[in-house]
Amino acid sequence: MLLKKYHLYEFKDKLPSQLSGGMRQRVALIRTLAIKPKILLLDEAFSALDYQTRLMVTKDVYNILKNENMTMLMVTHDISESISMSDKVIVLSHRPTTVKRIESIKFEIDKRDPLNCRKSPKFSEYFDLLWKELDVHG
Repeated sequence: MLLKKYHLYEFKDKLPSQLSGGMRQRVALIRTLAIKPKILLLDEAFSALDYQTRLMVTKDVYNILKNENMTMLMVTHDISESISMSDKVIVLSHRPTTVKRIESIKFEIDKRDPLNCRKSPKFSEYFDLLWKELDVHG
């Protein structure tokens, strides 16, 4: 049972309003995994969470998906999130949307997870590269 495997079984009888935002995210992921999808689509999945919770939940989600050997397609506007969670980042243009760049993300670190990726010197290199590709004027 996935709830036991990911240490959420003790909360099985709780209402969503009785769970933290991060816990609701993990429960939603596990509920989705229970139907054994071939690919998981996450669309701005962490945007409603505060920054600290967001960091911890991305680590949990990353580890669960790696453990389950699950392919994920994640839509996000957060460059740091995309770099730390992904093996590949696809940058899209403004409308009409086209693919501007596909960047493979490789970190040579022992225990790869989103928090450890953010500590790597390569993280800022990827960030600068993708930021320039977005061509944001401010």
